[in-house]
Amino acid sequence: MRIIITGGAGFLGSHLCDRLLEAGHTVICLDNLITGSVENIGHLIGHERFRFIRHDVTEYIFIAGQVDGVMHLASPASPRDYLELPIQTLKVGALGTHKTLGLAKQKGARFLLASTSETYGDPLVNPQPESYWGNVNPIGLRGVYDEAKRFAEALVMAYHRYHHVDTRIVRIFNTYGPRMRPHDGRVVSNFVVQALKGQPLTVYGKGEQTRSFCYVDDEIRGIIDLFGAPDSTEIHVPVNIGNPHEVTILEIARKILDLTSSGSKIVYENLPEDDPKVRRPDIERAKSLLGWSPTISLEEGLRRTIDHFRSRV
Repeated sequence: MRIIITGGAGFLGSHLCDRLLEAGHTVICLDNLITGSVENIGHLIGHERFRFIRHDVTEYIFIAGQVDGVMHLASPASPRDYLELPIQTLKVGALGTHKTLGLAKQKGARFLLASTSETYGDPLVNPQPESYWGNVNPIGLRGVYDEAKRFAEALVMAYHRYHHVDTRIVRIFNTYGPRMRPHDGRVVSNFVVQALKGQPLTVYGKGEQTRSFCYVDDEIRGIIDLFGAPDSTEIHVPVNIGNPHEVTILEIARKILDLTSSGSKIVYENLPEDDPKVRRPDIERAKSLLGWSPTISLEEGLRRTIDHFRSRV
């Protein structure tokens, strides 16, 4: 297949480029490098089946020739990014999704939207099944990301129903691993960098809020499984891909301190606005539709991530 990946120079996008090339596909990576980095795809430059185009997908996209798949991952994705880039986040969720869906329609290509567990907001149901509509503050600080993705999902379903585009929606839960940016504001990267530098680990509130962390290899495998699954009525509605092992933020901080043998202390700060109290995926749909479930334990994934950051920090 000849596949376009928007946001392909980002954390998840670059891993996706790697896996699809390994599987024999041709990959065209589009990225405006606002939060992505050429460093993530530098090892692919010169590959005969890889091409990088620096482009903002909120603008018109022209790709000559056959396109078999469009995988739309472009978006600021960490709280720090979308709080600093609120307009860009809304535009890529709305205009970027519209432009990439138009390209898929024109080319007769399969389309995958990388959505997020943030569509559930601060959930009142735990774990969160795909049938849960969420508890989102549309005018809060986090609303720019939550609502951008919720709108994107609605647009994807409209293109599927009205234009008969073959679409997939993956709701990605907290993912971690190599190529995360050291200071992107996400929990794991923050704690690992702080621990390796001997700095205090910043925990918000009492650290009692929970998250479910999925190692990047498992997440990418799930995304590719969803993209490649046979067409069916159920395959077009959102599918959670995440690790249902739920831990508190304080637990993850202590585990990283232990794995890094760091002497850093834990400090506490006020909770950010609308910070979700719980986050855990119900993955029964992924199991039944794709036969997918995560295989890499939190401890093993953290060890690999810490090894990566040791070489950078």
